[in-house]
Amino acid sequence: MELRELKLFLEVTNYNSFTKAAEHSYLSQSSLSKAIKKLEEELQLELFDRSTRHMQLTEAGKIVYNQSQKVFEVIEELNVQLDQFREIATGEIKLGIPPLIGTLFFSEIARNFEERYPEVSLILIERGAKVINQLVEEGTIDLGIVVLPEDESKFNITPFIQDSFVLFVNEEHRLAHKKSIKLKELKDEKFIVFTEDFALHDFMIEACQAAGFTPNIALKSSQWDVMIEVVASKLGVTILPNSIYNKQTNKNVKIIPIEKPALLWRLGVITKRNSHKPLVLRELLNLLPTLEFTALQSNEDR
Repeated sequence: MELRELKLFLEVTNYNSFTKAAEHSYLSQSSLSKAIKKLEEELQLELFDRSTRHMQLTEAGKIVYNQSQKVFEVIEELNVQLDQFREIATGEIKLGIPPLIGTLFFSEIARNFEERYPEVSLILIERGAKVINQLVEEGTIDLGIVVLPEDESKFNITPFIQDSFVLFVNEEHRLAHKKSIKLKELKDEKFIVFTEDFALHDFMIEACQAAGFTPNIALKSSQWDVMIEVVASKLGVTILPNSIYNKQTNKNVKIIPIEKPALLWRLGVITKRNSHKPLVLRELLNLLPTLEFTALQSNEDR
C-alpha cells in the first residue's frame, strides 16, 4: 500500500467522482481507476459499492477513508513541525540591552542559547533603555531587556529579574561604617548618575525627589565602571544594582543597603505588541525566565 494510492482514494471519495478526481489529480480516468483497483487488491476488500448508480463507500471503504484522513493529518503535522525546526535551526535574533544589564547578564544568556541553538546568531545592541524601547517599537530589534515599568499598550512585557539598589561609596566616606542608610540621608551628597538616555537617570532623580530632595549631580556617564572609579576617587556617591558589586574590582569601594524606602531594580523583557514572533524568538523568550545568573548571587561587604 502506497501513500499515493491512499491519496487518490481520498480524492475520489471527496469528489464523489472518478472523473473529477482524475482532473484534479492530473491523471487519466483509466490510470486513476487502476490505482484504486490496485489498492483494493492489496487490501483484498472492495472500497466502493459499484452496484448502484451513485458511488458509495462500502463499510470497509469507510474505515479506510477515516484512517487515511488521520494518516495525512499526521503527515501534515509532521511537515509543520519540521518546518518549525528548520526555521529555528538557523537565523538571528537582535537583542537590545542597556550596557549595565548587558554587563551582568548577556554572556550567560548567549552561552545558554548557543548551547541549544548553535546555528542561530544572537546579536547584541547596547543602547540606553529609552533608545531600546524605540528600536523595539520600530521593529528594528526583536526584543529588549529594560527597566520596568513599561508601556503595556506598546509592548508585550514579561518580568525578567529583580535586584536591590545599593549605595556605592568610597571606603573612607562618612557613611561607609553604616549597616544601612535611608535615602534622605544623601541629600547633601554629590551624585554620579547615568546620562539622560538611560532609564536609571530618571529613576534615581525621582527616587531622591520622593525622599524630599533634588540630587546634586556632579557627573553623568554612560559607563557604570567609570561611575564607580569616580566614586573610588572620593568625588561623589552613586546608586547601582547590588549585583554590579561582583563585577567591579576597586577595593576602595564599599556598598551600603538602602532602606526606607528600599529601591528595587525590576527588569522585564519587551517585544512589540501584535507583531509576528518567529519560533526562534519564542524559544529565546521561553528560555530567559529559566536562567539563573551568577551576578545575582549575594555578596559580602568589603
